[in-house]
Amino acid sequence: MQRPSWAPLDVDIDRPSAARVYDHYLGGGHNFAVDRAMAARAVADWPELPRIMQANRAFLRRAVRHLAAEGIDQFLDIGSGIPTVGNVHEVAQAADPEARVVYVDIDPVAVAHSRALLADDPRTGVVQGDFTEPAAVLDDPVTRSLLDFSRPVGVLVVALLHFVGDELRPGEVLARYREAMAPGSHLVISHASADGAPDRAGDHQALYRRTATPMRMRSHDEVAALLEGFTLVDPGLVFLPQWRPDDPAAALDRPERFTGYAAVGRRD
Repeated sequence: MQRPSWAPLDVDIDRPSAARVYDHYLGGGHNFAVDRAMAARAVADWPELPRIMQANRAFLRRAVRHLAAEGIDQFLDIGSGIPTVGNVHEVAQAADPEARVVYVDIDPVAVAHSRALLADDPRTGVVQGDFTEPAAVLDDPVTRSLLDFSRPVGVLVVALLHFVGDELRPGEVLARYREAMAPGSHLVISHASADGAPDRAGDHQALYRRTATPMRMRSHDEVAALLEGFTLVDPGLVFLPQWRPDDPAAALDRPERFTGYAAVGRRD
């Protein structure tokens, strides 16, 4: 395909990207034909995938509103993807116009678009970085210019950890971020799991092995182990739509079908 003018020259537009596939699920426009083709194959096998991705984004918005209500006014969003409607800075700054946000992603397309979209907002910054290298993320000049780690911060690792293999020891990596977080800080995570649809998980993980970011779904207990050292706020580690729904009285139809866990933990 012809390279769009907005795509950096060093980006492979012939291989699907998890960040761009996710952007497509959310209705964004920063993706390529190869990403849309992969999404179409995934949806053919798993028709509820777009709803799952949208439920994940809805959880992110609820979690950010919760943190803002707790007085947190600075956020580090790692694995942020491509900013679309309802992203962290929009939600946080609706609660507090002075809220500051640093977006971190390893995908050069996500980073390029983030920088272009946020260029006029002095309270946001973008870092190209790897979650598994906390020192580089935390010590980046952009991070340090916007975030004060002597004060509580909200660290978001949403829909990222299932792209971090066991060999990279994600629990140990999270512990290093925890050590840098002041008391009163919060960690927000969501994580794909086969618990709700074990018959589909194998094919879905095989599909993502075709990308640069293969997927490792984890069980409830495995995800809980990643949160060691944090005190979970109510309702704990639950399926995506069960975490503080906007309408608690609304009946949830088989929440396990969303096949993703969500939690918010406090650093005491």
